[in-house]
Amino acid sequence: MANSFDIVIFGGSGDLSIRKLMPALYRCEVEGKFSDDTRIFGTSRSTKSPLRDKVLEGLETHLKPGELSISTWEKFSSRLNHLQLDLAGDSEQWSSFAETIAAPAEKPVVFYFAIPANLYGATSQHLSEAGLITDNARAVLEKPIGYDLESSKEINAAVAEYFSEDQIFRIDHYLGKETAQNLLALRFTNVLFEHIWDNKTIDNVQISIAEKVGLEGRATFYDQAGALRDMVQNHLLQLFSLVAMEPPNKMTADNIRAEKLKVMQALRPMNEEAVKHNVVAGQYTGGEMEGVSVGGYLDELGNPDSSTETFVAIRAYVDNWRWAGVPFYFRTGKRMQEQYAEIAIQYKPVSHQVYGEEAGRLVPNSLVIRLQPDESIKLTLMTKELNSTDMQLKPVDLDLDFSDTFERRYSDAYKRLLLDVSENNPTLFAHRAEVEQAWEWLAPVLDAWAKPEHKPAPYASGSWGPLAAEELLTGQGRQWNGNHQT
Repeated sequence: MANSFDIVIFGGSGDLSIRKLMPALYRCEVEGKFSDDTRIFGTSRSTKSPLRDKVLEGLETHLKPGELSISTWEKFSSRLNHLQLDLAGDSEQWSSFAETIAAPAEKPVVFYFAIPANLYGATSQHLSEAGLITDNARAVLEKPIGYDLESSKEINAAVAEYFSEDQIFRIDHYLGKETAQNLLALRFTNVLFEHIWDNKTIDNVQISIAEKVGLEGRATFYDQAGALRDMVQNHLLQLFSLVAMEPPNKMTADNIRAEKLKVMQALRPMNEEAVKHNVVAGQYTGGEMEGVSVGGYLDELGNPDSSTETFVAIRAYVDNWRWAGVPFYFRTGKRMQEQYAEIAIQYKPVSHQVYGEEAGRLVPNSLVIRLQPDESIKLTLMTKELNSTDMQLKPVDLDLDFSDTFERRYSDAYKRLLLDVSENNPTLFAHRAEVEQAWEWLAPVLDAWAKPEHKPAPYASGSWGPLAAEELLTGQGRQWNGNHQT
């Protein structure tokens, strides 16, 4: 179904826009999701480099082979408008901007803030003064929103002066991935899983986002943020909330967000001592990636004194009836051995082993939901080895690979989320209370790491992170899914 709306991307020629947003919007064009009057505006301080040229180059780089067609590009490019706008500019410049993007009051206008979070409030004020915040205006805020709990509250409050909460969409693209949404369908529409989704059957839960890349030109931002702010506060905790939340009465946005908030509030608070024993910070050093020697974080940064973490591992507990005693492990890092994002549900061993040792070692069941690079759901079960007449047991995977099941399916989380904004559907977006609760839970970690004596543990590029991250699990007789050992 075609949607009639306009989208304005502040920072329209920036990396996020060219790498993620424009390919997502192009895919909307391919699928006929735009009405004839839908327009796309990209702002930048300068118009020296034409937006259409930059977008085309980005599409050629970031779309899959065969996706880009001349006819679709011509239709898509006709919607593109490049506007020069200094976000700190005077009212005259904003008035001219308002005249250019003017649309009927009933037409939804999406303002995408692909800009630093400290500009969110001032940009919202300019939009209000220019008369652009109508009942059909929506603001999309990129993460991380703030640097800590206090700054997050300040930024949210500044935007809330001009946009109501139901007009604000705090985006986390991991929630737009099909497998993340499938997690809810898996849990709440299959009696098989809902009855084995608690501390009676689950031993531990692991949520991992591993990256091979280093700084990728984000040195200034990343050294101020680090892995905890960049990945844990939003992506990992949002995925955690989908895994651990209670079933909502109905699958509505308000109900889902309420349950997500409840389970975030049930995370066991940490103090300085808990941080010491349950949280690991790491920083990559030189090493080898796919046979190529690479430098360390400090080499890339050019600052030998930085204590910014590029790796985080956390052991957490949820203090409620469903999850009491079940450890949740979070892990994310750069320059790691593989690149993937997954949720691994590790089940407890059977309570009584009826087969003798000669039948082989029993491997507990597991359910692995892979979010990227290939989206899949894999259930590991024990079965008899069919190639042997003796009773030999072996683990076998029941593997649902979405690329095999759904042909020519180009999964694009940003596409899904942008269309949800245009339809005013906030289900897959974080509420202000969720964001602030996440910052509150992580505050003791930030405080501990702000001390001068804090130094992240070194780990070699191309490894699985510091040894201490393995010891979070091995100390309790567990290991990271897939036996990812250095």
